[in-house]
Amino acid sequence: MKLARRLSVVEPSPTLAVSAKAAKLKAEGIDVVSFGAGEPDFDTPVHIKEAAKKALDAGATKYTLVEGTVPLRKAVAKWIGNAHGFTVDPSEVIVSSGAKQSIFNAVFALIDEGDEVIIPTPAWVSYNDIVKLAGGRPVNVPTKAEENFQVRVDDVAKAITPRTKMILVCSPSNPTGAIYDEETLRGLAKLAVEKNVWLMTDDIYRTLVYGDGKFFQPATISPDVRSHTLIIDGVSKAFAMTGWRVGFTVAPKHVVEAMATIQGQSTTHAAAVAQAAALAAIEGPTDELEKMRVEFDKRRKVMVARLREIPGVTCVEPKGAFYAFPNLSAFIGKKTPEGKKIENDVQLCEWLIEAARVAVVMGSAFHAPGFVRLSYATSMKNVEEGVRRMAEALPKLT
Repeated sequence: MKLARRLSVVEPSPTLAVSAKAAKLKAEGIDVVSFGAGEPDFDTPVHIKEAAKKALDAGATKYTLVEGTVPLRKAVAKWIGNAHGFTVDPSEVIVSSGAKQSIFNAVFALIDEGDEVIIPTPAWVSYNDIVKLAGGRPVNVPTKAEENFQVRVDDVAKAITPRTKMILVCSPSNPTGAIYDEETLRGLAKLAVEKNVWLMTDDIYRTLVYGDGKFFQPATISPDVRSHTLIIDGVSKAFAMTGWRVGFTVAPKHVVEAMATIQGQSTTHAAAVAQAAALAAIEGPTDELEKMRVEFDKRRKVMVARLREIPGVTCVEPKGAFYAFPNLSAFIGKKTPEGKKIENDVQLCEWLIEAARVAVVMGSAFHAPGFVRLSYATSMKNVEEGVRRMAEALPKLT
C-alpha cells in the first residue's frame, strides 16, 4: 500500500536523527559527546514538578478546554503582556502541545495551497517542512555570517509576491544564536503591515540572551503591527521542560479560534498535568531560570573561544539561545587519513562521529551547507571535551 504523497515533501528531523545515533552508540558502550539536541541538560525545577504532582492528586487527568485551561491562558496573557508591555486578553491565547505544534497549527490555519512563507536562513529544520505539509511554498532568504546572520529587509521585500502570506522569524535563532536587531525587526514589521501579510515570531528562546544581546518583540511597535503578528512562545527551553510539551500562541482572536478548530481535530489539547506544570512555571520563582541562563552563558563563551582556536574554523558569536554555528567549510573537499574525500557537511558530520566520537548537526539541514550546529545545552565537561576532540580530529583532514 502506498503512503500519502505529502510525505514525499518532508524529511525526518536531522537533529533528532543525530541525537538518536549518538544515543545508540552510547547504549553500545561507546563514549560519544553529543552536541545534537537543543535540550537543556538541567532537570525541570523542583517547584514545577511538585505542582504537577499536586495537580495529579487534584484530578488533572481529564480533558481540558481545547484552547487550554482558563487559569493557564490567563497566566500566559499576563506573562506575555508583562514581558512586552501591552495587554493580552486570554481569548488571544491558545495552549498547544509544544511550540512546534503551535507553529504547525498557525501555518495550517493561515496557509492555503500555493501560499508563500518567507523564511530567513539558516533556519530551524521544521519550518520549511511544516509549510510544505500545509501545501504552501517556503521562500528562503539567505543571511550571511559576516553580517551576524541579520536578514536584510530589502532582500525580504524583494522576495514578497502576490502569493506571500507570512514572514516567519526566529530570534534568538535556532541554529545560529543570532538576535535580530530592533532596526531589522521594525523593517520587517513595516513590510508586514504594508503588504498585509502575517509576521510570525518564534520567541521560544527570548529569555536566553547574553552579553549585549537585546530581545525585541515587533508587536510592541503599534496596534497595526500587533494585528499582523503571531507570537509563538512556551516553557520548553527556558524552564527545562522540553518533555512536558507545552507551547503558546498569542494572536488575534479569530486566528486563535481557527487554530483551536485544527487542534480540536488533532491532539484536542495539551496534557492536563503538563498545563498545570506550565502554570506553576510562569507564575513561580525565576531564580532557577537565571541560574541556568548564567551557566549557558559560561558554556557559550568557552565553546566559541575553543572553536575559534581550531585552524580553519570561524564562528560568529551567538548572542542568544544555546547554539554555536561555526563554519567548517574549509574542511569540505579534504581527505580522511584513510583517503576518503569529504564531499559535503553531511559526510563531515558522519566522519566526526566515527573518528572523533562527537555528534554535531550538519548545516545543510538548516539551509547553510558548510556550517555545523553545536548545542551547548550540555555540561561544561562535555563542551570542553567535545571541542577538544574536534580540535584533535579536524587537522587530520588533508
